[in-house]
Amino acid sequence: MPTMDRISRIVRNAAAVLTVVACTAAYPARAAGIGTDELLAAELLGAAADPPGLVTGTEILAPSPEMRAFVKANVNPMATPVFRLQQLIDAIMGKASFGLEYEETTRTAAETFRLHRGNCMSFSSMFVALARSAGLTVEFQEVDIPPDWSMGEGLFVLNRHINVRVNLGAGGVHVVDFNIGDFRSTYEVRPVSDRRAYAHFFNNLGVEAMQDGEVVTAVAFLRSAITQGDGEFSPAWTNLGTLYRRAGHLAHAEAAYLEALEADRQDEVAMSNLVALYEMLGEPGKAEEYRKRAEEHRLENPYYRFALARKAFFAREWDTAIEHLRQATRRERSEDQFYFLLGMSYLMKGDEKEARRWLAKAEAVAADDRDKKRYSTKIETLMSAADSVD
Repeated sequence: MPTMDRISRIVRNAAAVLTVVACTAAYPARAAGIGTDELLAAELLGAAADPPGLVTGTEILAPSPEMRAFVKANVNPMATPVFRLQQLIDAIMGKASFGLEYEETTRTAAETFRLHRGNCMSFSSMFVALARSAGLTVEFQEVDIPPDWSMGEGLFVLNRHINVRVNLGAGGVHVVDFNIGDFRSTYEVRPVSDRRAYAHFFNNLGVEAMQDGEVVTAVAFLRSAITQGDGEFSPAWTNLGTLYRRAGHLAHAEAAYLEALEADRQDEVAMSNLVALYEMLGEPGKAEEYRKRAEEHRLENPYYRFALARKAFFAREWDTAIEHLRQATRRERSEDQFYFLLGMSYLMKGDEKEARRWLAKAEAVAADDRDKKRYSTKIETLMSAADSVD
């Protein structure tokens, strides 16, 4: 039987390499007397008026003269859509690339093009503007990246990823993603409007301003996410609630969090914030209600089950890990990492037959040949190690 240290290294390495988000009960109404207009006015936060010079929705995707010149120099307008797309990608990412550099800053399409730096939202905006200038049919696409959970702390990080979908007509559909480590073909995706993309954009800027302690600017951007973007974009409401909570305006924080749940009944961040808020308010009954709803929702999420299984695996609780992984694979049948850890759990439990079965399943559903080869090598190593101690 392989040693636990050896198995732990293999499981950790596999998870790192292979890239590892329903409540039906009604939610209570917003805090009495606090409506959306009052929340957005944010007079209690001193943010009734926007600071001057803030970016507007029309600026996000507006191509600069330099961008139009770039397209003209690199893309043949008479070529087929497939060839035009390839020319544009080669111009941005090929040998003559002007050197894109990832940076945790959200910028407009024109700013990103000028500075060659930004985050995935920035690069996606730049590509949409360039592609439309090249006559291509493109739209933004939301990607459901699994959240990361910190065991014992509840929800830790909620990733909200966005990329670009290019409709090439007879040439099919092509996805352009500038952060490929956050994208797998098994993730749920949905095309979204420009206004929804604006909501992502302004929400990002709001969070960046929050992190810098700029409350008035943060409110202005979150307000823009809702008014210039999408009023049903729950993260903007949740983040606005957090600004109210930090300022001590707890009733307004509650109203904003509940507004987030009106927009998205499955927003775990809003639920978790309500738990913390009701504990602060000395209302343990309400806190427990939302804690249970959040946990029920998470248990329906195969990636949360996977997180629980990893915790159980490293605690040597093989049966618990197996149960969580069985539930995870019923809900998501195309995640090789689920099958790999299931096989490892059976191997550590001493059931070599089941271990071989699930490890082979992991190899079979792996996304590409490189992953399949990696699994094949790991399986041979693990099984030979198990055989050597029989």
